[in-house]
Amino acid sequence: MTARRPSRTQSTARTKAVPAPVSDPEPVPASQPEPGSASASQPESAVPAPAAVLPSQPGGGMRPVQEAAAEDRERLLSGGHHDPHAVLGAHPVTGGVAVRVLRPYARAVAVVAAGLRTELHDDGDGFFSALLPIDTIPDYSLLVAYEGEATEVQDPYRFLPTLGELDLHLIREGRHEELWKALGAQPMTAQGVTGTRFTVWAPNARGVRVSGDFNYWDGAAYPMRSLGSSGVWELFVPGIGEGALYKFDLMRPDGSHTLRADPMARRTEVPPATASIVTDVHHTWRDEQWMTHRGDLPVHRAPFSVYEVHLASWRPGLTYRQLATQLPAYVQDLGFTHVELMPVSEHPFGGSWGYQVTGFYAPTARLGTPDDFRYLVDSLHRAGIGVLMDWVPAHFPKDDWALAQFDGRPLYEHADPNRAEHPDWGTLEFDYGRTEVRNFLVANATYWCEEFHIDGLRVDAVASMLYLDYSREHGQWSPNEYGGRENLDAVRFLQEMNATVYRRNPGVVTIAEESTAWEGVTRATDQVGAGGFGGLGFGLKWNMGWMHDSLEYITKEPVHRKYHHNEMTFSMVYAYSENYVLPISHDEVVHGKQALVSKIPGDWWQRRATHRAYLGFMWAHPGKQLLFMGQEFAQGAEWSEAHGPDWWLLDPSYEAAQDHRGVRDLVRDLNTVYAATPALWQRDTDPGGFSWVDGGAAEDNVFSFLRYDADGAPVLVVSNFSPVVRHECRLGVPESVPAWHEVLNTDMGLYGGSDVRNADPLKPEAVPAHGRPASIQLTLPPLATVWFRPV
Repeated sequence: MTARRPSRTQSTARTKAVPAPVSDPEPVPASQPEPGSASASQPESAVPAPAAVLPSQPGGGMRPVQEAAAEDRERLLSGGHHDPHAVLGAHPVTGGVAVRVLRPYARAVAVVAAGLRTELHDDGDGFFSALLPIDTIPDYSLLVAYEGEATEVQDPYRFLPTLGELDLHLIREGRHEELWKALGAQPMTAQGVTGTRFTVWAPNARGVRVSGDFNYWDGAAYPMRSLGSSGVWELFVPGIGEGALYKFDLMRPDGSHTLRADPMARRTEVPPATASIVTDVHHTWRDEQWMTHRGDLPVHRAPFSVYEVHLASWRPGLTYRQLATQLPAYVQDLGFTHVELMPVSEHPFGGSWGYQVTGFYAPTARLGTPDDFRYLVDSLHRAGIGVLMDWVPAHFPKDDWALAQFDGRPLYEHADPNRAEHPDWGTLEFDYGRTEVRNFLVANATYWCEEFHIDGLRVDAVASMLYLDYSREHGQWSPNEYGGRENLDAVRFLQEMNATVYRRNPGVVTIAEESTAWEGVTRATDQVGAGGFGGLGFGLKWNMGWMHDSLEYITKEPVHRKYHHNEMTFSMVYAYSENYVLPISHDEVVHGKQALVSKIPGDWWQRRATHRAYLGFMWAHPGKQLLFMGQEFAQGAEWSEAHGPDWWLLDPSYEAAQDHRGVRDLVRDLNTVYAATPALWQRDTDPGGFSWVDGGAAEDNVFSFLRYDADGAPVLVVSNFSPVVRHECRLGVPESVPAWHEVLNTDMGLYGGSDVRNADPLKPEAVPAHGRPASIQLTLPPLATVWFRPV
């Protein structure tokens, strides 16, 4: 059943309820609900305009062409036409040029060409047409009259497709590495006319229309055309520019409609509003020096000390630009080489901390615009700080305005419900075997690196992607084609993502949060391992085993630690199987796990001392370091995204502020000495860079080892996890070193310790110990880690 034009009473009532739009107005009947965002994107008040009179051009106009076929009319009005350009716009026909326009609720429409205008015949249901007695299609515009006003606009249906054949070919092949330049909303100029090209991949849709604040969220006048087998729909809308709000109105295969945010939107409304926003890039980068030199040293052979941040709660209420003033200064002062940002991509539920993403191409609007986020990254780079970002390709939420069953059928998710449903998080998993979906994610990874100068992607929940039986019981999953439990599609996706990112972005690192013993996570993709798979191609991997074991150790009472000694030494059995990061992340200080200092038994002094000793051990252990915000000053409370770190603990007016400031001072010194000591980072992935002095002193809760740089220069590290001073502790050392100097001691008084020190220099004696012909005798402070370097 075709739609009917509203009566004059309906149109007038609606006009009085909405303002005159800045672009091509499309009033909506008062009885029709307003779809789209629940934000200020909806019209609110009226701006009356005088009635417009459109006289016809003498000798022309008012001569209707043959009406559009009933099927075309019905499909256009219902939003289910795949080729509206074949019906609408101007077309040469016998006797002249036929012009047909669909403008629901318009009172009259005229064609304006060469300064002359010709009224179109009202064909009913919002269709207008005329046969112009001319030989060729002119450059023309439309004068559209509504109740009380008339607006001159360009006709979207006089423009050729603005997406090239190469783009469509690459999309079909799943190889468009700059997909964000082909899909989404792109401000541009076509045939000398400025506007926005809207494109969306929706292969199952029967029709797609553009709805936005520029047409009162009624897309009836803006049906898009299907670009063949690519599954892409396209429409260039003249006069629409940056700041316009929009969504796509899709007709599903069953004929119903769904209003969806743009999967490729590069800017969104502030949640809980959900519309996409047309945007462009205006930021001028000033980080040339950083970008030129960030790849001078491979990450695994460079100092790499990471401060993990949840931007929205680090300093609650700050915008990207305000953060750009405070965050670089803070991180630079503490000496971290990188920040890692918890997910920045747009997400509807703040309580997910960004790990349930709906806007994969848009920085969250909670803190500002995409250019504002670029400004923050730029500021960090100019302060000499690298920027890592959590990236979440493992799953997405089920919100009915986002990706779930996007065009009426499973599209981004797997068609098999057992493969689509994530059993733990109530979300959907991507279909990594579909070329377009894989392309969507691979392009997204490089998008953040190229458009926002991100230096590294920490890929979340890799294990959940790799295993078909992840968190699934028997009968809830099916084996792969070889009878195994590996998700071969996900393996190929991760390999392609890593290969593409590294090829296109020199100096960038990818980091896997992978919690199992999957072989070859950080091995090159062309190197096949014992399991028959090529490496996944990551640069680094979080060492979840070290994190779990070492935290388990320090939560024990000192008197019981001797029974758990191997939990601190076992990591060295596999330390060189991958390129590791040692993470004390947000996951370890939430949900009842307690903050780091609060996990530790004992009184306040012992907890802080163990906290400091643990950080000293961590910074010296092979692998890179990551510390979550708040742990750098021994915050005692768990982290909450609602209020962030307890900065008041550092306020001088707080009686225990010096205790917390002391821990922060230690972190600063750890980073300073670490960066100046190549032995602590240069050979993190080389077994020759590490040697136990005594890894078996379980009765004493003592660990001692040597680290070596590329030239063989050593650092001696000793940790004492007992609350007693150990005098005359003898340790075997290289006899080639004439004397040792204490360069860091976590028990120093300025850190809040007891200030038990070793007098310089400590000279080796010809007393064999720990398999070495020479040894030194030193004093070990209680609950402390001490670093020594050759004098």
